Amino acid sequence: MFLFANFLLTVAHILDSLLTLYMWIVIISALISWVNPDPYNPVVRFLRAVTEPAFRPVRRIIGYRLGIIDISPIVIILAITFIKSFLVQSLIEFAYKLKGGMFI
Repeated sequence: MFLFANFLLTVAHILDSLLTLYMWIVIISALISWVNPDPYNPVVRFLRAVTEPAFRPVRRIIGYRLGIIDISPIVIILAITFIKSFLVQSLIEFAYKLKGGMFI
């Protein structure tokens, strides 16, 4: 049982790291959108290719509610924070309970 608990801990930590990395990519993409970036720049193309699939459904549902201000990055960051607080923390706590339960 401790192997499964260690596996869950590893998955939770990897998921936490990936979500943190994606959150920073979203932040950088939002900051770059404030200037007029060259659309053919490889960094700009990468950021748009990685973030647009997440922004598009949010924009479709919410739209541009604040006029010209795009709030989809804020919604994505809040969703990432929720997933990190709920899912990742639940996986970690479940794994520790599995580890603790085998000594009883």
